[in-house]
Amino acid sequence: MSDTRKDPCKPNACRIQACLTKNHYQEDKCLDVLEAMRQCCLKWHKESLCCSGIDLEKTYLPDASKEKNATGKSNK
Repeated sequence: MSDTRKDPCKPNACRIQACLTKNHYQEDKCLDVLEAMRQCCLKWHKESLCCSGIDLEKTYLPDASKEKNATGKSNK
């Protein structure tokens, strides 16, 4: 019966496709949408087929990666 349930991360996957299409496949223009997908997959990766291939360790938001950057250099 699990095939009748909706994939909890499918709306995020659709948002990624829409954002990438709108922005000519420039991933840097869709970082917030990509991060929302990662967050969904952190919660639902066992139930969501859309999460296959998502790197749960990779953050997409620059602010989050700055926190992990010990050099103190700005990413800009």
